[in-house]
Amino acid sequence: MTLSTRGIGWGWLLAYGIVNLILGAFAIAMPVPATFAATLVIGAYLIAAGLFSLLAGIFGQGHEGRGYAILLGVISLIGGGIMVIEPATGALSLTLLLALWLIARGVLELAWGFRFRRRRGLMIALGVINLLLAAYIFYAMPISALTLPGIVLGVSFLFSAATWVLFALDHRGERVALDI
Repeated sequence: MTLSTRGIGWGWLLAYGIVNLILGAFAIAMPVPATFAATLVIGAYLIAAGLFSLLAGIFGQGHEGRGYAILLGVISLIGGGIMVIEPATGALSLTLLLALWLIARGVLELAWGFRFRRRRGLMIALGVINLLLAAYIFYAMPISALTLPGIVLGVSFLFSAATWVLFALDHRGERVALDI
């Protein structure tokens, strides 16, 4: 006898998707509070990771990575502390890192795009778009630092919402027309 679990718990998957939809909408509608919330969470993570790295370095006697663990712990504690105590500064740091990542990615995409034989135009366009996004971040500073991470977080939650709602409907036994 085969026992099917198809459909069991689909409501929880749907609820998770709906919660992501609500969180994503709020993050996009109110990007500054969402940015501060994300900054505080990342700051708390850095503090916890820094503390354990520091303790591992202090008490991990005889390990060759001891100095590294201590140094990384101190740096993480300082970075996390700044993000928690001064979230606007933390948000600025996150936004600058995002802009630098977009620049690095854009340059790589342009370099590789000119080397490609097929789909060259797409790769070059992607590189240009990422460089323009980075330029926009720098142009819109410091306002972009207060809003951009929250908007990006919101978009991520919205894509997550769509994914989990589709998972829920599929698990329930309905075939969804949008089959990605």
